[in-house]
Amino acid sequence: MRLVTLEDVRAAAAAIAPHVVRTPLLTFDSGLMIKPECLQPIGAFKQRGAVNALSRIPSEDRARGVVAYSSGNHAQAVAYAAKTLGMPAAIVVPENTPQLKIEATRAHGAEVFVVGITERESRAAELVEERGATLIPPFDHPDVIAGQGTIALEIVEDFPDVATILVPVSGGGLISGVAAAVKALRPDVRVIGVEPALAGDATASFAAGERVHWDAHDRARTCADGLRAEPSELTWAHIREHVDEFVTVSEDEIRDAVKQIARRTRVVAEPSGAVPVAAYLNRELQSGPAVAVVSGGNVEASLLASILG
Repeated sequence: MRLVTLEDVRAAAAAIAPHVVRTPLLTFDSGLMIKPECLQPIGAFKQRGAVNALSRIPSEDRARGVVAYSSGNHAQAVAYAAKTLGMPAAIVVPENTPQLKIEATRAHGAEVFVVGITERESRAAELVEERGATLIPPFDHPDVIAGQGTIALEIVEDFPDVATILVPVSGGGLISGVAAAVKALRPDVRVIGVEPALAGDATASFAAGERVHWDAHDRARTCADGLRAEPSELTWAHIREHVDEFVTVSEDEIRDAVKQIARRTRVVAEPSGAVPVAAYLNRELQSGPAVAVVSGGNVEASLLASILG
């Protein structure tokens, strides 16, 4: 299996540059900077991978459009990228997707299909077959992984003293891209994956040395709705090769991290984006300057109010 390379990530950076924000690093405290990917136009890092993947679709295939399945942020990213690049998009989301994310996806002009939480991939496959469209999965795709890895290029350039990068993990596309790029540029930098304890399948897999499956309904228990997927064979190969450590955090720790990020940096993070900061605040991690990738900020107003109140 071919893994994504630094050259792939650099090519992705050139392809997506006109369509994404080069997010800054913000000070959380003396030991931690945050990379607020919630400042992207769609409110999450997923825009990077989606734009890169769609930009590489051959011109003769673009009229038939794209199909994606997602718990929310990838849905918005593909819808945004399709609108930007002039392609129709059909997006399949599970029924537990926050309404905020469904409405945002429709606002970008995509068709949205809401299905049961175990049916999103099969429905997407049907749409691809019916329409002859191109499938853009949320993480199981080298172009998506390479696009997410552009975050690492920016971190290393902006913060040469970084010693540790903390990354939220769901399907593993983000940490795969970040780790592949970082280890090529700075093998000494530690890459740590962070998951909710209620969706800690990748952590269990890392400890076991092989992929461990958790039932989708079990993973759905966490408030971090963007972290309910599980790694694919492709992302697991990147994780096994490049990631140094995994930790999990509790629901209370995640909610407190959302609050701390808002108070200290004036940034709104969704629970999925706050998990790396929760790990920094509550786990004994290797010392040295750290960066937490705050992956998104698309949080329902009622949930945010309950956390900040």
